Amino acid sequence: MQDALLEAIRVWPAGPPRDPKGWLVTVAWNRFLDATRAEAARRRREDLVDAQPAPGPAATADDTLQLYFLCAHPSLTPASAVALTLRAVGGLTTRQIAQAYLVPEATMAQRISRAKKTVAGVRLDQPGDVATVLRVLYLVFNEGYSGDVDLAAEAIRLTRQLAAAYDHPEVAGLLALMLLHHARRAARTAPDGALIPLAEQDRTRWDTALIAEGVQILQTALSRDRLGEFQAQAAIAALHADAPTAAETDWIQIVEWYDELAALTDSPVVRLNRAVAVGEADGPHAGLAALAALDPSLPRYTAVSAYLRERTGDLTAAARLYAEAAYQATNAAERDHLLRQAARLNTDGHT
Repeated sequence: MQDALLEAIRVWPAGPPRDPKGWLVTVAWNRFLDATRAEAARRRREDLVDAQPAPGPAATADDTLQLYFLCAHPSLTPASAVALTLRAVGGLTTRQIAQAYLVPEATMAQRISRAKKTVAGVRLDQPGDVATVLRVLYLVFNEGYSGDVDLAAEAIRLTRQLAAAYDHPEVAGLLALMLLHHARRAARTAPDGALIPLAEQDRTRWDTALIAEGVQILQTALSRDRLGEFQAQAAIAALHADAPTAAETDWIQIVEWYDELAALTDSPVVRLNRAVAVGEADGPHAGLAALAALDPSLPRYTAVSAYLRERTGDLTAAARLYAEAAYQATNAAERDHLLRQAARLNTDGHT
């Protein structure tokens, strides 16, 4: 029921149901079924393992990456292949995949169902293309990095395997991006689990070995002059990692890389992040002007607006927006962080 109430907070403002009680009961029941099925599947797997005889000496084999390729079957569209692989092999829930694609959960459920029907009865002996597998690994890493599911290390392991097998600058770019982000992971949360923004992180806790490896891989990839979105994202991450302090971040160059990334992807999420960078490079009013061109329904749009409003000195509006963004947050750590920001500004405004 708690999950149902959180989902209601997220979706009802856009369109409340005609039968709120029925809606809550249905969503709560579906969440209960998901949890029950997952627990039953886990117990079955454990029972099967317990029933197996002790293994003898054998060569270690890992076919996980091959499964990613097989799920990216040529008979599927790239979007359907990614969704199916994330669900069947990556272990993400339908809701997590829907959030990654900025679509309703019901829409993603239908997409996955159609993908399953498409490959039903088809021999999965034709591997898909590398670009689809890269997209899957990227989304799996992002979900792990968010803290909801600890998949980041597994995504890095598989991307290392892919980089060893495929000499392509975008494969290298994705690996560099993962390493550079993962290098900061220890500093992203406080002991109580609270999120620590990038500007406030203790940079002595960043993994300098991972940063050095990521930068070297990225430089080699960029030297081949075949720029792709993962290389551009990695370049942005490298500029953050290279700054000794938050104040020394080269925001002007970061904006330039966001321009390159936006030209490659035309992604609204990229443009949202670019608005933050513009706010740092040219001032919060410039950031708000860049933000005004985007759809307010974008995830984290309200949080970005709150941050930029605070930078302009409009603390009342910023506190209201932080509180609004907290109700839109998709995980507890982010929600708590935004609520703390709202409380901080409300307290400051009365002192």
